[in-house]
Amino acid sequence: MKKFNINLSLLIGIMFIAAMTRLLPHPPNFSPILAIGIFGAAHFTKKWHALFISIFAIWFSDLIINNYVYTTSLEFVWFYKGFLWQYGSYLIIILLNIYVFKNNISLPKTFKTAFGSGAIFFLISNFGVWIGSGMYSKNLIGLLACYTAGLPFLQNTIISNLLFTTVLFGSYYLIQSEYSSIKDKQLLYS
Repeated sequence: MKKFNINLSLLIGIMFIAAMTRLLPHPPNFSPILAIGIFGAAHFTKKWHALFISIFAIWFSDLIINNYVYTTSLEFVWFYKGFLWQYGSYLIIILLNIYVFKNNISLPKTFKTAFGSGAIFFLISNFGVWIGSGMYSKNLIGLLACYTAGLPFLQNTIISNLLFTTVLFGSYYLIQSEYSSIKDKQLLYS
């Protein structure tokens, strides 16, 4: 029988709790989604866990939001329009952060990834809106208009990234500091 891995369970629990905070009222683009990916990339020993569990936590919260919170439709929504652009950006962000955090975790790295991940999400998701929505002309002027319209959302994305990465990284660090029996010896904090 396999030994129960309390660190893995704790990481998964923290990520799903963070994902469920999306059900609380919040300003547009003020959510823990990118912080979940950054946190998973930095903390999972098996990096496929960072990809799979992060994406699953986000997708699970999307299922609840799209089918029970923000819906008037009777049809169950598995994937929404724009799903590929957003989830593609999540995958890119997670993969980049696996590389960034491969040696250690530090406060400067955490804050840089919070800003950088917000910029990546902004660029990819707004490009997806420009390509797929029909709201903007398919030329450089339309693309610039789309990015300009998205600027207010970028601010919320970056502020929420800073907040949620601080909460996720900080809470896990404090839990490990308080309970040495669950300290992950493979994680190097500097």
